[in-house]
Amino acid sequence: MMSESRWWDAVVPIVAAAIVAPVLILSDLDVLGRALVAASAALLIVAYFGFGRRLRQGGSTPLAVVFVILLAISIGVGVAAAPFIAMLQTLAYPLVWVSVDTRRGGVLGSVAIGFGVFIGFVAHGGFTIESLWEGILSGGLAVVFATALGLWISSIAEYGEERARLVTELTEAQSQVEALSRDRGAAEERERIARDIHDTLAQTLAGLVLLSERAGRQARDGRTDAAAEAIATIEQTAREALAESRALVARMAAVPADDALAAAIERLAARFRAEVGLAIDVEVAAGVDLDREQQVVLLRCLQEALANVRKHARATLVVVTVAPHGEGIGMTVRDDGVGFDPSAARTGFGLDGISDRATLAGGSVEVDSVPGRGSVLTILLPRAGVAA
Repeated sequence: MMSESRWWDAVVPIVAAAIVAPVLILSDLDVLGRALVAASAALLIVAYFGFGRRLRQGGSTPLAVVFVILLAISIGVGVAAAPFIAMLQTLAYPLVWVSVDTRRGGVLGSVAIGFGVFIGFVAHGGFTIESLWEGILSGGLAVVFATALGLWISSIAEYGEERARLVTELTEAQSQVEALSRDRGAAEERERIARDIHDTLAQTLAGLVLLSERAGRQARDGRTDAAAEAIATIEQTAREALAESRALVARMAAVPADDALAAAIERLAARFRAEVGLAIDVEVAAGVDLDREQQVVLLRCLQEALANVRKHARATLVVVTVAPHGEGIGMTVRDDGVGFDPSAARTGFGLDGISDRATLAGGSVEVDSVPGRGSVLTILLPRAGVAA
């Protein structure tokens, strides 16, 4: 807005001077005529800097009325002295349309300028039929053209402002959706963690409480052998709870930001090897182009899958393969465990959690398992930058 105002500050005096100067230099006007022509240009410039500039920065209706009247008077006086000064219309009409803030004001201002031109021609020609027609044609045609052009440009400007407003609203709505998605994701993650804790640690700890109470009763009753057996069971159960807690921590551990996908998968596999005692082979092929978010999804799915193998499969070997698969990237987790019936009702949330993660990332999950023959879990994700 500031640079645009400076542009008009330069254009108004330069154009006004360029129109008036030839008349003052080349015409045969008398002193009064030259004075009127100069006064016409001076009044237009003063009207702009005194009122028009303030209107462009946000003015009132009375200020706009004064500005338009001064423009009409300046052009009428100039045309009365020299009809060539009607060229000032090329400056007056744009000033009206950029200064007033409504279409109605622009139309009324254009009519006022045209009326000033008409009066100037009539005054110059002495109220003859010829001067009347000159005034009507010059002022009327200019009003029609200026009004049509002003309305057209105003509609374009309003359309641009409306689009800008819609873009702003859309951006704000997208930000709100992103915030809601983050909140929903955090809530779902908390719910998943709560389910995992309930399915593992909470039940194990509840069992420890019952075993401790039983061991205490047996010790008070003098049944030392039974109490010792209960304590041994407590120790075994506590070790299982410790292993479960470590597995839970491993599943929720943050993925290092500066590691490649293959290194992160290998480190995750090494963690499960140490904690669970599984033999885990990792194969990551070349050409696996996933963005950061997709890599995180893949690693989280692998964490869930290895945790499921540990809890249910009773496997001795797991093979993790990541490679291009069709138009996307596939990760296969294959184990030699007891297998299961994929169509049977599920009591845990591991596979459902994996499926939810993959679906949110635009991917899918395939499960192939037969009781007694192991399981194959395949997670498919689109390549980076490819819509699902």
